[in-house]
Amino acid sequence: MSVVAFPGQPDTAPVGPTTATAVDRFLDSITAATTRVGYAETLRRLLAITGPQFPAAALQPEHYAAAMERWTAATAATWNRHLSALASFTTWAQRQEILATNPARRLERRKSARRGDRSIPRTRLETLFTDDRHALRERVLWRLLYETAARAEEILTLNIEDLDPEFRRARVTSKGGSIEYVHWATPTARLLPRLLASRTSGPLFLADRRAPTSGPRVPADGDIDPTTRRGRLSYPRAEYLFKTASATLDPHRQGWTLHQLRHSALQHLAQAGRSAPELQAKSRHQHLASLGHYVRLGEETSARITAETDPIQRRRTR
Repeated sequence: MSVVAFPGQPDTAPVGPTTATAVDRFLDSITAATTRVGYAETLRRLLAITGPQFPAAALQPEHYAAAMERWTAATAATWNRHLSALASFTTWAQRQEILATNPARRLERRKSARRGDRSIPRTRLETLFTDDRHALRERVLWRLLYETAARAEEILTLNIEDLDPEFRRARVTSKGGSIEYVHWATPTARLLPRLLASRTSGPLFLADRRAPTSGPRVPADGDIDPTTRRGRLSYPRAEYLFKTASATLDPHRQGWTLHQLRHSALQHLAQAGRSAPELQAKSRHQHLASLGHYVRLGEETSARITAETDPIQRRRTR
């Protein structure tokens, strides 16, 4: 751990918790396991810059800038994700009257460079899903994300108790906090029993190692399998595995994101002729307008619709 000294730091520590204490309290306030793990990665970098005993009230823009230097060369999405973690911590600290200023005020979000169509071709997805070189856990996760068109956080936070195999559905907590159901198809139904084996409770997707029993990274009891004591698979780890596995199939050689599985599912359903209300039911979006970010069918679809609805069509020969 390296501690970087900045000019202008106070000679006497302000009254209030240390940065390490404030970070621990903030992470404890987050109920979503995947969000907590993601934020912890960013805030550990901040602690490496300041040192754990540095007073949280004395945090400055220089500390935040130094923490973000690690991701200077990262993609816009990665940069924005870590910046969001610092911004969320700042907002919480201000509500708790720990911080009087905003140390993130000099940092700006980056604009993502859109590729246009973010969907993944079906044939390449099927190659990923059926390649036995990838672990069963990953293949089940990828299929489940694609077949349900659910958000990655919703699926990664599933417990075995949330599954309803008879009706091929699972109970998830949606983005707004509502309890909703997502549905899967036959390929997932065939793989799930192999993944579950004899387990009847605990997280559906488990990490490779046993969860730590002490220290700041100890997960909540609900995120630990009661039999193996392995923790829940984290979003960053699941994302890394998918990007690595898909890099060879991606023309850009960067690999795809888990969220692109949701994009792909909705795009493919739209190409198959599903209506907007049907897509809304599948995606569980509150507003139809939100589907515009996911479904972009392009000129070929426009031409086909125009031809099919042409009132003066060429007579078919018998």
